[in-house]
Amino acid sequence: MKGRMDRREFIKKAVVGGMGWLILKDSRSVWGYPENNKLNIAFIAAGGRGGALVNEFAPLGENIVALCDVDERMAASSFGKFPKAKRYKDFRKMLDEMHKEIDAVVVATPDHTHAIASVAAMRLGKHVYCEKPLTWSIHEARVMRMVAMEQGVMTQMGNQGAASDGTRQAIEIVQSGAIGHVREVHVWTDRPIWPQGIERPKDTPPVPSHLDWDLWIGPAPYRPYHSAYHPFRWRGWWDFGTGALGDIGCHSIYMPFVALKLDLVISEGMSFSVEAESPGHNRETFPKWSVIRYEFPERGTLPPLKLIWYDGGKKPPKELLMGEPMPDNGVLLVGDKGTMFGTWKLLPANQFKDFRPPEPKLPRSPGHQKEWINACKGEGPKPMSNFVDYASYLTEIVLAGNLALWIGRRIEWDSSKMEARGCPEVSHLVRREYRKGWTL
Repeated sequence: MKGRMDRREFIKKAVVGGMGWLILKDSRSVWGYPENNKLNIAFIAAGGRGGALVNEFAPLGENIVALCDVDERMAASSFGKFPKAKRYKDFRKMLDEMHKEIDAVVVATPDHTHAIASVAAMRLGKHVYCEKPLTWSIHEARVMRMVAMEQGVMTQMGNQGAASDGTRQAIEIVQSGAIGHVREVHVWTDRPIWPQGIERPKDTPPVPSHLDWDLWIGPAPYRPYHSAYHPFRWRGWWDFGTGALGDIGCHSIYMPFVALKLDLVISEGMSFSVEAESPGHNRETFPKWSVIRYEFPERGTLPPLKLIWYDGGKKPPKELLMGEPMPDNGVLLVGDKGTMFGTWKLLPANQFKDFRPPEPKLPRSPGHQKEWINACKGEGPKPMSNFVDYASYLTEIVLAGNLALWIGRRIEWDSSKMEARGCPEVSHLVRREYRKGWTL
C-alpha cells in the first residue's frame, strides 16, 4: 500500500492543471475580530435552504452583515429579519465590496455553484460553511480541499448529523471492534422527493421579475428559465444537481465513511469500483430509482468493503434487519460479529443486550454550526466535517457513484489520476467546463 500523501505531494497531484497560488488574507480575518468577538457572517443564498440556515445561525449571536440571493422573493423573509444586512444578487460583487468587513461565509446555493462561491471566499481568507454535497464535480471537491488547506481557514460541510452524539458514538462503537470487521454496508433513502426521469420542458415562460436567471445559471450551460428547475427542483437535473445520492449521501454515508476510514481510499490514491443499476436516464434528469454498488480495497488493517446505495423506493433485503421494521431511510453495517442498524442499534438484539458503549474518544459537538463558529474564533477544535480531512474525500466517493449512474456500467475510479479508467464519456462530470465569465 502506498504511504499516505503528505501535504506537498497532495497539492502537486490532487488538482489537474497545475494550479498554484499564494493568497494574502485580509488582516481582519487573520488577526482577530472586534471587541465583542463576534463573527461578521455573509450568506450566499438567503432563501430556501439558505433561509433555513439564516434562521439556524441567527440564535447563535453572530453578526449577519450581508445577504446575497438571486431571487428577491425567496430571500424576502431573511431580508426582512435583518434589515441592516447589506443585500446583493451577485456574490462576487459582495465579496469585492465587503471583503474587509466579512469574516466568514455560509454557502447554500444549488450544487452547481457551491465551489465557485466557496473558493472565491476562501481565497480572500474567509472561513466557509458550505451545504452538502460539497461540490457538483470531483475536480471542484479537490480544489475546495486544496484552497482550504492553503488558506488555513476553518470549514464545515452542512451534513448536520455529523455533529450528533449518536453519530459520533456509532463511529466509536464500530472502531472498538464491537461488531467485528465490517465488510458490507447498506444505505437507503426515500429520495428523490422531486421530479426525475423527465424530459427538458419545451416551453419558455418569461423570467419572473424577482429572479436574476443568468446569475442562477452561473457556471452551468445556459438554458431558458423554467419553473421545472427553480425553486428546489434543480436537484434532479444533471446540469445543476447531483440527484438523490448527492443530496443524501453526504449525510447517511458519513458515519460509515469515518468509522471505516474510507478517507484513506482517496488520500492514499487507491482505486475502487462502482456499478449502478437503474431504469436508465435521458441525460437530462437522474433516473427514478437507482442501486449503486461500491467495492473498496483494504485500508490498513481493515478488510475490503462493499457499500450498496438504494434510492427511489429500493431497499436492502429485509432479512438483514433481523425482524426490525424497515424505515424509509437507513444505514446498516454488517460485521463478522454482529450488525449495527441506524445510530445505533446492535443486532441480534439478544447477543448485545448487555452491551455498553466504549468511553468517548471523539469530541462532542455544541452543534454543527456552533462547532464551526467556535473553530473560526479559535475557541474550539477543527470541525469534524471540515473540507480538508473529510468533506472533500466523502464528496468524491459520493460523486463517483454518479459517474457509474451516468454511464450505466461498472467503472474503476483511479483516485491517484482523478479519472474513471477507460471512460472518457464521464470526463465532463469529473471536471466541468464553465460557462464564459465564470472561473473557479
